Amino acid sequence: MAISREAAGAHAGRVVLCTGAAQGIGRAMLDAFAARGARLALLDIDGEGLFAAQAQLQEDYPGIQTLCVAASVADDVQVAQAFETVRAHYGRLDVLLNNAGISMNRPSLELAPADWRRAIDIDLSGVFYCCQQAARLMQPSGGGVILNTASMYGVVAAPERAAYCAAKAGVVALSKSLAVEWAGLGIRVNALCPGYIRTALVDALIGRGALDAERIAARTPLGRLGTPEDVAAVACFLASDEAAFVTGHAMLADGGWTANGYL
Repeated sequence: MAISREAAGAHAGRVVLCTGAAQGIGRAMLDAFAARGARLALLDIDGEGLFAAQAQLQEDYPGIQTLCVAASVADDVQVAQAFETVRAHYGRLDVLLNNAGISMNRPSLELAPADWRRAIDIDLSGVFYCCQQAARLMQPSGGGVILNTASMYGVVAAPERAAYCAAKAGVVALSKSLAVEWAGLGIRVNALCPGYIRTALVDALIGRGALDAERIAARTPLGRLGTPEDVAAVACFLASDEAAFVTGHAMLADGGWTANGYL
C-alpha cells in the first residue's frame, strides 16, 4: 500500500488488534496499519484464513510483529481469553479495530429466531464483549482508541435487513454511549459506517445476481462501490492523533449513498 511520507510511521509501535482479520475490510485495515508501523494482533474465527493473512503480512512487511488468536467474538469467554493472550504477548493495547461481523438478509416474516440471535450475537454482543475487554486492557496505560465497524445500515434502513439494521444501529448507539462513559479514561470510541464495499462477499453476491453493481454505482453520488482500502484509510485517520478530538462519532464511508435522497 503506497502512503505518504507523513503517514508512514503514524502508528509506529502501537499495538493494534483487529477482529474479523482474515479477509475483506479487516484484512485491508491490517495492511494499512502495518504500512504505518503498527504491531498487530489478528483475531478471527477462521483459523486457516487467520494464519494465511499473517503469512502474507510477514512477507509484505518484513520484520513486522504479529500475533494470531483464533476465537469467536460471540463467545464472551473466548473473547476474554483472546485479550489475555494479547496482554501476555504485547503487554498493552492501543487500538481495537472491532470489525468482525456477518450479513443477514432475510424477509422479516421469514426471519427465524436463530438467525435473529446469530446476527445480534455476532454483530452487536460481540462488539460489546471486545469493547469491554479492550477498555480493561487500555485503562492501565492511560487510554486508547476503539473503532467499531457498523454500517450505513446502522444509520439508515433497508428492507429485508431487520436483524442487520437493528444490530448495526445498536453498534452506533453503543459506540456513542461508551465514548461518553470512557472519555475520562482516555479512551476514544467511534463507529465506522461503510456503504457498499467490493469485498469478496459482495463480489460473490454480485456474481450470482443478488446485488446489481451497476445500479448501486448509479445510486451512489461518487459513482462507484467502495474498496476495503477506502475504509481502511478512514480507520487509520480515526485511530490517529489527528483525530484526537473525535469521539462518539459515526463516520460514514458510503460514497454519499445516505446523503442522496434522489432515487
